[in-house]
Amino acid sequence: MSHSVYVASPEGMTGKSSVAFGLLEALAARSDRVGVFRPVFKAESAGPEGSRPDGPRPAGSRDHRDYSVDLLTSHPAVDQSYEEALGVDSRRALADPDAAQEEILAKYHELAQRYSALVVLGSDYDDMANPTELAFNAEVAANLSAPVVIVVSGLDRTPDQVAALAQVSVQEFASHHAMPIALVANRSDPEQLEATREAVSARLPAGVVVAAIPENPVIMAPTVQALKDAVGGTLVQGNPEWLGRVALGNLVAAMSLPNVLRRLTENCTVIAPGDRYDLLPGLFLAQQSGTFPALSSIVLTGGYEIPGEVTRLIEGVQQDLPIIATEDSTYEAAVAIAGTHGRLTADSPQKLDAARRAVAEHLPMDELLETLDVTRSDVVTPMMFEFELLARARGEKKTIVLPEGDEPRILAAAAAILARGVADLVLLGEETTIRSRAAQLGHDISEASVISPHDPELVERFAAEYARLRAKKGVTLEQAREKVQDVSYFGTMMVQLGTADGMVSGAVHSTAHTIRPSFEIIKTKPGAKIVSSVFLMALQDRVLVYGDCAVNPDPTAEQLADIAVQSAETARQFGIDPRVAMLSYSTGSSGSGADVDKVREATAAVRSQHPDLDVEGPIQYDAAVDASVAKTKLPDSAVAGRATVFVFPDLNTGNNTYKAVQRSAGAIAIGPVLQGLNKPVNDLSRGALVDDIINTVVITAIQAQAADQAGTTPTQEDA
Repeated sequence: MSHSVYVASPEGMTGKSSVAFGLLEALAARSDRVGVFRPVFKAESAGPEGSRPDGPRPAGSRDHRDYSVDLLTSHPAVDQSYEEALGVDSRRALADPDAAQEEILAKYHELAQRYSALVVLGSDYDDMANPTELAFNAEVAANLSAPVVIVVSGLDRTPDQVAALAQVSVQEFASHHAMPIALVANRSDPEQLEATREAVSARLPAGVVVAAIPENPVIMAPTVQALKDAVGGTLVQGNPEWLGRVALGNLVAAMSLPNVLRRLTENCTVIAPGDRYDLLPGLFLAQQSGTFPALSSIVLTGGYEIPGEVTRLIEGVQQDLPIIATEDSTYEAAVAIAGTHGRLTADSPQKLDAARRAVAEHLPMDELLETLDVTRSDVVTPMMFEFELLARARGEKKTIVLPEGDEPRILAAAAAILARGVADLVLLGEETTIRSRAAQLGHDISEASVISPHDPELVERFAAEYARLRAKKGVTLEQAREKVQDVSYFGTMMVQLGTADGMVSGAVHSTAHTIRPSFEIIKTKPGAKIVSSVFLMALQDRVLVYGDCAVNPDPTAEQLADIAVQSAETARQFGIDPRVAMLSYSTGSSGSGADVDKVREATAAVRSQHPDLDVEGPIQYDAAVDASVAKTKLPDSAVAGRATVFVFPDLNTGNNTYKAVQRSAGAIAIGPVLQGLNKPVNDLSRGALVDDIINTVVITAIQAQAADQAGTTPTQEDA
């Protein structure tokens, strides 16, 4: 049975596409087959972005497509073409509403056969008179038996005004036998969110989920590309990829450089006469300095050509910031840019991340999905797993310290993490250097804290604690002062003393450099004998846990048992029901020898100490994963053929196996995830990609949540 949700509004410009996008991601975390349906679409573009106001759109332009359908069908979780998501043209709905309803119902049932969950997006109020369109949407929702999430706009409205509109909208949908289950006051005044929620809730029937989402300037801001199109401009210098970035406001630079600098705001566009060459070097230096707000672009008016000498000068200062030249006068350009409005589109990662965060932080998604009766799929794809982890990390945001604060991959990952609202971040390094580097690379890290590892007050505090912890090892206060200024030690001390909840490092430092301080400072948690690691292996239809593949070369039987117990606990932290396979070259009692005897002894220890844990060993890999092999070799085992946690007998076997599965089966390997420490510290590969860093920070945040729930505290013993 397909679960559907109909996202509709009683008016235009509510931002319901953002809400639909957030719902789509939430459904994608629970279902491996999510689809999109737009019952009524408009054949031509319904918005101004991407076109010059006084010129026609090119024939066949993407702007002639329904941008909301483009947005939702371009989501990586949706395996569906743009055309498959379309119902009927709005002109047909106007001309013959009854026939349109029949066609919509037929197309919906076709999609419902293919997808376990469908996001149905109501119309945009471009053609019909509002009362007619609202009634039509309500009738479609009733015909589809799809529960309705109504989105109203809170922009420039008081809480009481929003509540009055919400009440009328719910009543109108209900009068047409539709089922409103939620009311979202989108684009609300950020200072009035609670008042808006209370006012709306007071006027609606019990059981309707109510949410208020604040107006987010990033979502509705135009992109630099839209500004370029609005003035008919040409990119004369800069990185074309920056054209997808948002422009939050603009500044006409009809004044001296100091006065321009004083008025700069974050991600603004500076509009300057093309013959004011004196401004360019100053603006580029401001962009590079890290002490002024970062710019989105510079628009030069009047059609003047930049002299060669000035071009040579600025090329040596800044390469990426877009410079756009236009024939328009400064006044004409300012008017065109001020009149350019944005929308949520698939080609702007900034906007998508802002929408994800806004919906995730303000819409009670678990309550809504429970109302929709969406059950979790038995199949878990890598994308479903990723969305689930992101949602869990957002649920109780933690602070993660990144010691390698000026590394480009770290900065890119930090910008994405902050934009998605996954964690609060502390970057270690000199603030001016880091913020300058981020601005040059086009990364917004304004929400991150930047702390110098040489901060005198913190160095003294950390040195005193480190000297106390290592006193029995003969560490003096002077030695401690030098030691804690190393970024790995400084970050670990932040975690130890509660300034941060976890640490992620290793993009440029070795594994030993990253985790050695945690052995000295954080120590193992109660019950853990060693520190070990696992990889979360996201296969095509499930997620498995492999341990230990990164830390312990040749664990003893006692250590192997400890790794098994820790790995099972880690599996639970990430929503995986642990069924532990203790791997060997022999299954059951068929083999003998030192290596298999070690595994047999470790299995017995786990069973004795944790009788509630499903564990099998010694067992070969094929018997652990293949039901037919398991039926032959271990027919009565609760683990054989369905194992989820795999414990390898040594590092050589584990490391090679995880890499073989990663490369040969196309699995996504997330890790290594360290386990056994009192507080989470995780190591990155020095070849880590930005996505790897993001995943590791998310994993670390979830571990920190689990540590809080378990109430673990650092031991005060020496390593």
